[in-house]
Amino acid sequence: MGVSVAYVTFADPEGGDDEKEVVVAAWAEEGIAGEIVRWDDPEVDWAVFDAAVVRTPWDYVERREEFLAWAHRTESVTRVLNPAAVLERNTDKTYLRELDVPSIPTYWVGPGEAVDFPVLDEYVVKPSVSAGARDTIRTVDRKEAEAHAARLASGGRTAMIQPYLDMVEAEGETSLLYFGGRFSHAIRRNAMLVESASRPGQGNDHGKLRVPGPDQFALAERVLGEFPEVLYARVDLVRLADGSPALIEVELTEPYLFLRYAPGAAANLARALAEAL
Repeated sequence: MGVSVAYVTFADPEGGDDEKEVVVAAWAEEGIAGEIVRWDDPEVDWAVFDAAVVRTPWDYVERREEFLAWAHRTESVTRVLNPAAVLERNTDKTYLRELDVPSIPTYWVGPGEAVDFPVLDEYVVKPSVSAGARDTIRTVDRKEAEAHAARLASGGRTAMIQPYLDMVEAEGETSLLYFGGRFSHAIRRNAMLVESASRPGQGNDHGKLRVPGPDQFALAERVLGEFPEVLYARVDLVRLADGSPALIEVELTEPYLFLRYAPGAAANLARALAEAL
């Protein structure tokens, strides 16, 4: 019998996941039969798969506990990639506090904590559990920043307060994609809070291939050292005012992988999966 793997997604009425067919086709080239399956489909017998590759569960933010329970439950009957423990850690950005790597300066306000952070020229305030800039604001008004952080904390969430970095408007973000621990490709991304930011596939610069600098490679590999044995990783970096690279976040749960933008990218992912099975 051949190898059967679930491509784990969500109910996608708008067809936002344009990578699933590309991925499944690349898997087939490696002799892996892929089936596109919703993570929350109660009719699925996960035990029939040799593995479940978590790819685009883009509705998990409002259902995080349910999603993580599914991941741990599924892991009891088949292999989950990336593993459930990685998903649990990665879906709350408080993991950034644990990483000993250069990152964007961040001030944290948790439930029951005083709203206290330095004066900044411009603020970005967001919850630690979020995706796609959901419940995120950018403002020069300190009172607005304080109020938003207080609302998040009073709702039982942890607020992140960061300085807005002007250089992202010209430099953009650099996303380095790794499959099976090997570098595949890098992409320039527009920051979500820049007016010209766009969705994958739109904009003049968003999604363009980029050659990272040696310092960016070095930082990305330091970050990945904290997450061994993941199938896929997207390391999002930005340069600070002094030119040094800093981590925005490492996406290990449901990142868009920009597979259509780099020749061989889908094949790189398929090869990494075949090696992992």
